[in-house]
Amino acid sequence: MHIISRKRLLEFCRQHADAFTPIDDWFRTAKAANWENINDIRQIYPSADAVGNFTVFNIKGNDYRLIVSINYEIQIVYIKYVLTHPEYDKEKWKNDPYF
Repeated sequence: MHIISRKRLLEFCRQHADAFTPIDDWFRTAKAANWENINDIRQIYPSADAVGNFTVFNIKGNDYRLIVSINYEIQIVYIKYVLTHPEYDKEKWKNDPYF
């Protein structure tokens, strides 16, 4: 998969250093993947959820949420949001026009 953009992940990790290793692990796994659907993702990330047009990953247990949009046909993952669990619970990300 092609990931757009790693920069957003790294910016989040600057503020949340404990997220770096699990986010980097996710990035490397996703980059090497050839996911065709949510079931492929759940083989590696069983807790991943399809929510609206997004896929939500739990990062570092339940501490952080990574919200992405995936175009399976052209193998691109768009990083939409990286949030703390409390930020995720506010559900402001659901106001995204693509949701």
